[in-house]
Amino acid sequence: MKDSETSGAYETTVGLEIHAELNTKTKLFCNSKNDPDETRPNVNICPVCMGHPGTLPVLNKEAVKKVIQVGLAVGGKIADVTEFDRKHYFYPDIPKGYQISQYKHPLVEGGSLNGIALTRIHLEEDTASSSHTDSADSSLVDFNRAGVPLMELVTEPVIHSAVDAGNFAREFQLLLQYLGVGEANMEKGEMRVEANISVALAAKKGDGAGGDGSASTGKPRGTKVEVKNLNSFKAVEKAIAFETARHIELIEAGEKVVQETRGWDENKGVTFSQRLKEQSHDYRYFPDPDLPKLHLADIPELNPQTLKENLPELPSERRARLKKDSGIKDEDAEMYVRNRELGNYFEAVTKIAGMKNGVVASNYITSDLAGLIKENPERWNWTSSAPNAMPIAAENFAKLIAMIAAGTVSSRGAKNILKIMFDGAPNATATDPEKIAAEHDLIQKNDEGHLGEIISKIISEHTNVVADYKAGKPAALQFLIGQAMKATKGSANPEVLKKVLLEKIS
Repeated sequence: MKDSETSGAYETTVGLEIHAELNTKTKLFCNSKNDPDETRPNVNICPVCMGHPGTLPVLNKEAVKKVIQVGLAVGGKIADVTEFDRKHYFYPDIPKGYQISQYKHPLVEGGSLNGIALTRIHLEEDTASSSHTDSADSSLVDFNRAGVPLMELVTEPVIHSAVDAGNFAREFQLLLQYLGVGEANMEKGEMRVEANISVALAAKKGDGAGGDGSASTGKPRGTKVEVKNLNSFKAVEKAIAFETARHIELIEAGEKVVQETRGWDENKGVTFSQRLKEQSHDYRYFPDPDLPKLHLADIPELNPQTLKENLPELPSERRARLKKDSGIKDEDAEMYVRNRELGNYFEAVTKIAGMKNGVVASNYITSDLAGLIKENPERWNWTSSAPNAMPIAAENFAKLIAMIAAGTVSSRGAKNILKIMFDGAPNATATDPEKIAAEHDLIQKNDEGHLGEIISKIISEHTNVVADYKAGKPAALQFLIGQAMKATKGSANPEVLKKVLLEKIS
């Protein structure tokens, strides 16, 4: 199988369906607890989510609110009136023989995220979870997840690379976390991605198969294959790349691509056939008679305008603000957006040190401090939101940045101070950069007389290097400066050092 995602005259078109569990206290239509961390099977269940005859669903208002918040964040159109439908299919993980979902009247239509146009966002109940025993003829079903509020987002068929698909899924996860509507932890199954993939000659560009099976222009564009339950961003990218290569090989061999649903084998790095793809009519959708239409305008807590005014800062907004206010690099801003605690730390430091020192602060945080943390993961949990999660208090780090900006310490000296601060954390006295600089003789030295004595000694010890410099080898000068910096433990002012050195050897 070829590794290339798109080859020559072929173009890949992808539409994504992303399911994300919402972090409500209870399930979508009953009072059973919504707890993704529960390890005991079949404890958070009741007659409603088990589909017992005669039971009636009662809609969870908080779940609807969370979907509206997401819709507002992506600029979608919020429905005035919405309704729930029954989607029929028969699997052991569907206790009623149908899933309560939304079909013709979703909560949200349109919008965009990360430059990708969206078709819809709707609300439905999650299924139970199945596990397979060693025996090939039996499976176990855990109904704790059955009935959990599940939001489904469907994109337009406008994605043309595996990388773009992966990046969209990452951005959507970030959005859910910033909004606080769900953790979207893929390892726990709280967010699952399904990719609809088709490949055709680039000459046919413009047609496409969407995430919901529709074609954007009413014309078929290649044959769509759906790959289900991709549980990591890398799996999304690898599955799309694999399917692209598989389709191209079939087309070039004159064989037909079958419209079907496929699974992803992470160990083998291949997709495999599961079943022929169903069409919407196969599910026999019809409005759920037990749930009345929902008139959102009649419910004050679900008023879109009020909810929009109370949205938190979104990932895209934070990126733009950080770059505009501090002038930091794109990759630094991205790091702060994706690692919110580190971003909060950067903002706490610059609030004290001043935004004018934002670039310097960011350089030391993303390179030096982040490097120390990664080398010592036990010192700080990158996902922790505890008040003292960072090894060094923002006040002391800001003080170090101010010392760098004032020329009190050199760049090399600052790195040495930072290492000592990190090793002394979380003791406040042990992380005071001014005390560390004084105790370890790291205050930047500008005294030409004192530096002259050190340089004279360096020159006498490296007369051959001095001769090389005089013979026209500029690298020799850098060696001498390096030796002098080493002798001063990085505390010498490099410009003053160079000036005195040149005076002595010229």
